[in-house]
Amino acid sequence: MLANFLGKSKPINFIILLMLFICIFAGSSFSVFSNTPFDFSLVFTMVSFLALYLFIFFYYNFIITKNNLTRDNFYAFFTFTILLSYFIQSLSDLKTLICYLIYLILLRKIYSLKSEKNTLKKLFDSGFWLSILFIQEPFSIVFGVLIYMGIFLRQKSVINTLIAPIIGFITPLIIYFTYCFWFEKSYLFTNLFYFDTLDSFVFNSKNTYHWIVLVVFALSLTTLFLKSPKVFSVNNSFRKSWIILIMNLLAGLFFALFIPNKNDSELLFLLFPGAIIIANGLESVSSNFIKNIVFALFITSAIGIPFLL
Repeated sequence: MLANFLGKSKPINFIILLMLFICIFAGSSFSVFSNTPFDFSLVFTMVSFLALYLFIFFYYNFIITKNNLTRDNFYAFFTFTILLSYFIQSLSDLKTLICYLIYLILLRKIYSLKSEKNTLKKLFDSGFWLSILFIQEPFSIVFGVLIYMGIFLRQKSVINTLIAPIIGFITPLIIYFTYCFWFEKSYLFTNLFYFDTLDSFVFNSKNTYHWIVLVVFALSLTTLFLKSPKVFSVNNSFRKSWIILIMNLLAGLFFALFIPNKNDSELLFLLFPGAIIIANGLESVSSNFIKNIVFALFITSAIGIPFLL
């Protein structure tokens, strides 16, 4: 039943999935703020959070459909919706969601390199948005490898394409340096290039959601073993996208493992490639019975987590 529903890419299905998330969001928000006195600023905050979530969903679905990263279904969108719902209780500031939206904008520019249209503009924009993300979280520089992976796979590696992301990256830094210098806060700029001692190659014991990495990585790894031989046997556009997705997952894992001052939010950067790879794995499963079990487990976990944490 769920497999048939999610296997059809219709607007009504998209709306139903959004309503599912809103219900989960309302339940999680109630459990978090049930003991907090009513305040209009709290209502504004919750509405702002929900609006950002919905914008992220629309943008995520746009990237998938525009670049044909899955077949014509909602497997990836459903998986992403459920995985993102796990983090509702742990996200306590709007900055985290804004950074994640910037990350999605960056990825959109990278995956859209499959088209020859406005190549230099896309590369400049990718460097620009990476710089904005870098200013917010310096360790996000690791995602720069995806830009040049996109160039090597999708475009000609000439001087213009190689320099365009660098120029885009430098532009916001110049503006930010000018701001810091003018207000005598140069230390804010120099701190961007100073990394604290990296944490060990494990998650902190305080991290409640480390199991999400295990689930996403295990399912993604299973899909990679099952689908990669078939993907690499055909020289088409999706093979290049598949390589970028794999690098995206590895970059997200590296980011989550080694970022200083870990909290739950770093795991969000695994969700974009992880959900798409998992969806491709589910597409390869011929049995709707198995798919229904997986989808049912996802929904059950999303509903139950607010009461377990």
